[in-house]
Amino acid sequence: MTSSISLKSAAKINLYLEITGNRPDGYHELVMVLQTIDLCDRLDLRTISSDAIHISCDNDRVPTDETNLAFKAARLMQQNYPGLGGVEIAIAKQVPMGAGLAGGSGNAAAVLVGLDRLWDLGLTQSELCDLAAQLGSDIPFCVAGGTALAIGRGEVLSPLPDLQNLALAICKPRDLSISTVWAYQTFRSQGLLATSPVREQHNSSQMLAAIAARDETTPTRVGRLLYNDLERVVLPAHPRIATLKAFLQQQECLGVLMSGSGSTVFAIAQDLGQAERIAASLQADADNSDLDIWVTTSLIGGVLDV
Repeated sequence: MTSSISLKSAAKINLYLEITGNRPDGYHELVMVLQTIDLCDRLDLRTISSDAIHISCDNDRVPTDETNLAFKAARLMQQNYPGLGGVEIAIAKQVPMGAGLAGGSGNAAAVLVGLDRLWDLGLTQSELCDLAAQLGSDIPFCVAGGTALAIGRGEVLSPLPDLQNLALAICKPRDLSISTVWAYQTFRSQGLLATSPVREQHNSSQMLAAIAARDETTPTRVGRLLYNDLERVVLPAHPRIATLKAFLQQQECLGVLMSGSGSTVFAIAQDLGQAERIAASLQADADNSDLDIWVTTSLIGGVLDV
């Protein structure tokens, strides 16, 4: 049995997020199109003989106790497969916190995948996703990665044709993080479901058709169809994100959207060269000194070998 493994957990963006209903369990019915991107954390896992779970991280803002999703993932694996020992998990962060990029969820996915391999469990991806759904709605997608349609709470996945080499400029106000719980609760309390501009999922079917086309028009069509219901509550409450989105829309990109509940905003570019130019424009503007900026591409897979 291997004693250590190093993995990368990819961030995700929402290309489409529509809230289609309120659930009695407090969650919402969602229709989402999700995409992993080449912005990754690194996790080094090492088995230990005791049942202890030890988390360390190079970012002191990340909790290393039982509130960390990576810890919860390790504990869930121990509960389901007892007697196999404990684990030390060292996390090197690149994906920002509170960004709408599923950084913590990706870490949990990597722990599930890593312990499956370290303990020689031989779990299928479907079995890993079932475990992931017990931890959080977006963790099954972080296990699977690539391009996918997600419905229900976000845990019911259907793989889509991979969006390869989608060029992206991504930015996040460094000191602005937004609570996912607040965003969804505010959407519900304001009764915005009844006034949705994309009711009956008409736009999501167009997005799926654009992805399925898999031709040179796909990036342009996807960019035109980007949609996120949570912008309707986050942008009025956080004008910085609205300003940032407007700035990116002036850069002649294919489309701009806030990811998840924010505070990350991304632009789809025609190619990596344009993505670099968009990033340079962001950096050159004095009003944007508060931003972290990345240029990256879409990624096939969610948890990858280092």
